[in-house]
Amino acid sequence: MSLILPLPIEGLFRKASIESERVEFKATWDAETTSYQVLKSICAFANDLHNLNGGYIILGVEEGPGGRALRPVRGLSSEEVEAAQKWLRGHCKRMDPIYQPIFSPESVDGKLLLVIWVPGSEVRPHSAPSGKKEPRRYFVRIGSETVDAEKSGLLQDLMRMTASVPFDDRRATAARIEDMREIKVREFLRDIESGLLGEEDTLDIYQKLRLVAPANGHDVPKNIGLLMFSRESSEWFRGAKIEVVQFPGDLSGDVIEERVFRGGIHEQLKEAVAYLETLSSRITVKQPHTSRAKSWVSYPIQAFREALVNAVYHRGYEADQVEPIKVYLYPDRLEVISYPGPLPGINMEHLDEPRKPMPQVPTRNRRVGDFLKDLRLAEGRGTGLPKLYSVMRSNGSPPPRFDFDEARTYFRVTLPVHPELPSWGGRGEI
Repeated sequence: MSLILPLPIEGLFRKASIESERVEFKATWDAETTSYQVLKSICAFANDLHNLNGGYIILGVEEGPGGRALRPVRGLSSEEVEAAQKWLRGHCKRMDPIYQPIFSPESVDGKLLLVIWVPGSEVRPHSAPSGKKEPRRYFVRIGSETVDAEKSGLLQDLMRMTASVPFDDRRATAARIEDMREIKVREFLRDIESGLLGEEDTLDIYQKLRLVAPANGHDVPKNIGLLMFSRESSEWFRGAKIEVVQFPGDLSGDVIEERVFRGGIHEQLKEAVAYLETLSSRITVKQPHTSRAKSWVSYPIQAFREALVNAVYHRGYEADQVEPIKVYLYPDRLEVISYPGPLPGINMEHLDEPRKPMPQVPTRNRRVGDFLKDLRLAEGRGTGLPKLYSVMRSNGSPPPRFDFDEARTYFRVTLPVHPELPSWGGRGEI
């Protein structure tokens, strides 16, 4: 198992916790042809136009139908692996500004591969030469393709992101490395089956996970390190907690029960989903004149899980976002409210069925999304809404509803209760 990559190599092949467009396979290495293709892709992943946190290029693997890796892998010779690293390290110095990816030779199917990990850059935009005598140009990823930003009409979008680092990937200069809990980091590595778990040097683990960055001559945590692995993330980011409130059915304004979930944001998410699962009622009714039974739940687990994952992933964690994620349980609906609202470019027409295709706007939190996907709590880009509609429909429930105000200060997902539940009762008030 790799002591360099955060994800196990087999996870990259399956693309189980990373979008397919963030993994690129190259069957061979050749300094005359493959080399500049790879250099352009390094530039594009580093520019990270949509804040997906870069990507991975795997040399020695042939791409098959549907973008899948063909197994057994083709592999490279040790000389080719060494030559590729030497060429790329040298030519990455020709990028402006200079950018160096992370190289990890790996053994798969008894063959040698070279994995090039390209995290999103903190000093974008980058340009790179597209050939031996070609001038530098800006490259970005559109789907699974590396394209020239200027020719594709995306150069202005890229330039607007100049020196813009998503909040979760910024340095927390007021914190110390000791404010992160090593035991939580190692639990995370165990959960994602990372080879880094075998690394004994704690600081080395933090550096390879990019949880820390140098500042004033020493390493400090990044915000993602405190959001995930501090004792309690809300001590650093006031809104980083989940509040679940259950209301009665008489509109009295009283509260039946209130729970607040704290800790790392992934811990809050798991605990809140587990709690909501205990409140969701299942009804099974035998059908007349048949041995079959009809079954439904008040709220499908996958539905409120998806709504809550979306809230944790896409909310703001800046100092001005002090409100927690709120889950309100009423007799006829469940509401998940997060702050602020959706990014400009996402409108109601992209949320309500029939939907228009979701625009490719940059995500708010590239590192939060990456870690939630590593844990398989979140899925690939653009999959959440179709899944939400699908599971509600399969349960016989009304479709989910979405709303946000004109100033985009909040975003609310409403899951209506199953229409037949009130006549059957059920556990709890939902």
